[in-house]
Amino acid sequence: MKPNIGTIDRALRIILGLGIIAYGIVNHTWLGAIGVVPLLTAFIRFCPLYCPLGISTVGKNDKSGGGCCGGGKCC
Repeated sequence: MKPNIGTIDRALRIILGLGIIAYGIVNHTWLGAIGVVPLLTAFIRFCPLYCPLGISTVGKNDKSGGGCCGGGKCC
């Protein structure tokens, strides 16, 4: 699994994940558990949904691992 999540995408996922978790805690709902998904994908720097769509937010100058596997296609 090569990383397909760039630096900005990763930061947004962390903020979104923490926000959803905070919302769940404040409102005493299990909806906050959904916030784990963007956090997990941000920390492993890989989004399984990006592969079939051929998306990579890793830039050429990004130091996070070089983007998708060969020729713009992931995995």
